Amino acid sequence: MKISDLNSNEYHAYFQTYMDKVNDLPLLDLLIIGKLETINFFKNIPTSKLEYRYKENKWTIKEILIHIIDTERVFNYRALQFARSKNPNLEGFDENEFVLNADLNTRTIDSILQEYSIVRDASIVLFENFSEDSLKRIGKANHNSLSVRAAGFLICGHETHHMQIIQERYL
Repeated sequence: MKISDLNSNEYHAYFQTYMDKVNDLPLLDLLIIGKLETINFFKNIPTSKLEYRYKENKWTIKEILIHIIDTERVFNYRALQFARSKNPNLEGFDENEFVLNADLNTRTIDSILQEYSIVRDASIVLFENFSEDSLKRIGKANHNSLSVRAAGFLICGHETHHMQIIQERYL
């Protein structure tokens, strides 16, 4: 299954920015390649930049990585709910509140990358074990339609989006 297999009714138009950043490769390949690229990307950021804010009230690089992890968990939960429930309707989440409560003061980049790696491995196992029928199921998240398979591609596009932001505004 590739992103070109998705129909426009499988995700809200708001997410098109993220979907446009996804290569037309099978989802599992994107998750595996993305893991390697993301770990390499963050490991190569100078330590002095990890807590840098390019503007007041903007997230630091460490906060962005935590946001990527949190969002991946949220999309995995949505995918699981949609795949295994009838007519699920999930609330949205406040990404700013999540980052604010992440308690990054004691976290090293290595511990955050370890968490990222474990979450991504869980994502890979989750999506590789959904049936074709499950992948096509659609639920509602934050009052908008989302398919299981679109949630997987959003994980990839969202991650790419934030790495591009870091590259453009932080490094």
